[in-house]
Amino acid sequence: MPRALAAGPPPQAPDSFVSLARGWLLALAGVLLGAATAVLDLAYTATACLVFLLTRVPGRHRRPVADALGRCAVRLSDMELRRISRFHGRVLADPLEARRSSRYLVLRSAIGMVGAGVVVLLVLCLVVGGSMVSAWILGGGWGLIENSAGRVDGGLLAISALPGVPLVFLTVVGVSGVGSLDRWFVSQLLGREADKLLRARVAELTSTRDEVLDAVDDERRRIERDLHDGLQQRLVTLGMLIGRARRSGRPEQVSDLLAQAHDMSQDAIGDLREVANRVYPIALDKDGLKIALEMLAERAEVRVRLDYRLQERLRPAIETTIYFVASEAVTNATKHARPRQVEIILSAQRFDRVLLVVTDDGDGGADPGGSGLSGLARRAAAVDGSLTVQSPTGGPTTLTLSVPCG
Repeated sequence: MPRALAAGPPPQAPDSFVSLARGWLLALAGVLLGAATAVLDLAYTATACLVFLLTRVPGRHRRPVADALGRCAVRLSDMELRRISRFHGRVLADPLEARRSSRYLVLRSAIGMVGAGVVVLLVLCLVVGGSMVSAWILGGGWGLIENSAGRVDGGLLAISALPGVPLVFLTVVGVSGVGSLDRWFVSQLLGREADKLLRARVAELTSTRDEVLDAVDDERRRIERDLHDGLQQRLVTLGMLIGRARRSGRPEQVSDLLAQAHDMSQDAIGDLREVANRVYPIALDKDGLKIALEMLAERAEVRVRLDYRLQERLRPAIETTIYFVASEAVTNATKHARPRQVEIILSAQRFDRVLLVVTDDGDGGADPGGSGLSGLARRAAAVDGSLTVQSPTGGPTTLTLSVPCG
């Protein structure tokens, strides 16, 4: 689904070049690994053909061998899926079947051989080109580009480079092309069908919308309860203390009542600040997620260790989700688990995602189906994220949040 891009300065050329080079090297690694796995695919194909011919002989038991080959095909196809998702881009696939996996492996080995040929050709071009340039610079012998005096002729070198430069360019582009072809091929044979993917996405968005509405309603009720049971009670007590001070005729009692009223007003301000942070912490907009998490660690009643590993800011909805999940995790641990320390780790994850891990060394036993944690899961689902909780009895409790960067 298209989304509006935030206005801002265009990326600088060095950063773009580095990103392009990193992506090409990642594709090269995927093609090299794909050439190696193509050998396994060819071996499977040869074995499957041999077994098929042998099992046509009467008296042979074909079913067990076919089942074993099917399981092998599924494992090899799953390995190829993970490789392509890691190096060439994510591929969504239905549960693998033996028949589809076997057909994919038989045809996929050809792409692996093409990738190996492209890499070999690239290496040969670089070796030959490097040798010619070094011979020109160092004055060494290269029979094809030497003149009658035995010296390297620059003109002959330039003429030789005319077909070499386009060939190097084509092989460099061919590496990315093989990776794209590999990903397209696996998506066609093993990927999800478009209509099934669309129906699953619509169902997911419908469920997420309902969960967001429930999460907003739960949060509203919680804020109302905090205002009624916390801040309102303190303000009522503050008014009673001031009223008693006004009616009192003894100066020492008036001074004591006003001191109590002052303390109560400070507590009310603290409660109001906590409620405001639960609605939306102003530090997120003003200073960013890192400062907001550092302020959360400072306000916590337990020791909090923060390990922030991100280099760039995220979009506001993602930062808000991460902050509220971290805040709720620290609050729940403080109230129920009696931990000595809570650790918050925020780092980048593969496939343009962010990973938040909150661990406490408390008593454990947290219920993922409880109102608090289930509300966090709904909040994570609203931004296409996922939340998992591991909390064995006796601890530790680990809460893991994975959300997209953008």
